[in-house]
Amino acid sequence: MSQANIPNITPSITITITDAVNLLLASIALEELALAHIVNAEAEKIQFVLGTLGTGVTPAPTISQLLLVNDSVRRTMQDVIKKEMLLQFKLENIITGLP
Repeated sequence: MSQANIPNITPSITITITDAVNLLLASIALEELALAHIVNAEAEKIQFVLGTLGTGVTPAPTISQLLLVNDSVRRTMQDVIKKEMLLQFKLENIITGLP
């Protein structure tokens, strides 16, 4: 077997500190937006099961089924909270690192 022939690629990328900070802040904002969509979806899941959003579930869910939905939403919200904490740390690191 012959060795791969990789061309010499040396891109010239120039990003200022301001550009880097703006990109990091934009990444936090986009992640926050995604988390907001997840929280909204979980709220709609509960509303649908309870019948307050649309027609709801037919026949009406049992208590055990409601508890299963509640557990699912609880676990998802725990993960959202964990991600929120990480984003808070990321934001604090960006702010404290500014000149």
